[in-house]
Amino acid sequence: MKTNSVNPKEDIQAIREIMERSSKFMLLDSWAGFFAGTCALIGVAVAWFGVLDAGALYYDEFLCSVGGSPINSVTTGLGAIALVVLLLAGLAAIWFSYGKAQKAGQKFWTSSTKRVLAHLLIPIVSGGIFVLILVSRNQIDLVASAMLVFYGLGLVNAGKFTSGEIHYLGMAEIAVGLLAGIFAPYGLVFWVLGFGLLHLVYGVVMWMRYER
Repeated sequence: MKTNSVNPKEDIQAIREIMERSSKFMLLDSWAGFFAGTCALIGVAVAWFGVLDAGALYYDEFLCSVGGSPINSVTTGLGAIALVVLLLAGLAAIWFSYGKAQKAGQKFWTSSTKRVLAHLLIPIVSGGIFVLILVSRNQIDLVASAMLVFYGLGLVNAGKFTSGEIHYLGMAEIAVGLLAGIFAPYGLVFWVLGFGLLHLVYGVVMWMRYER
């Protein structure tokens, strides 16, 4: 391999950087963060005004309702909103990453992509099962906390194989999730902070560092 450098250490460092970039998934797009954050904020608005009747209904350990709304209808509504937000955010991340790969003339479905998805989904799927267990036991107050913590764990786990911003986003999600567990009745507030605002901040950081 020919290089223009006369310093072998610089050549070795350059080779290492090239190998590291080729082994990492670097197709994450700032618009995926913007879209995920916006979806989360819209989801919270629908939950607050549609399902919880602008605060007329509230939940504690056993989903106490002061408005007389059946427990099952409230949990079903909140669960459906969370599922739709998750699916839309996930599909958007795939769509924007695929578009970025197309523009760069790169393949999207590579070993790096598979590695990131595997390490991301293991904690998230585990968290989804744990959330279902909480719901089955009427521990609704811990659902927001569990979702944020397990999502954060997935990001930290996948962050080893992609940009460092994902790792820090995951750490922030875990911190917000733990706070949501301490202040359980304010789950929607922490949902806004974790899934909404943090994703928007992530989008801004990615845009300023890599796309501006």
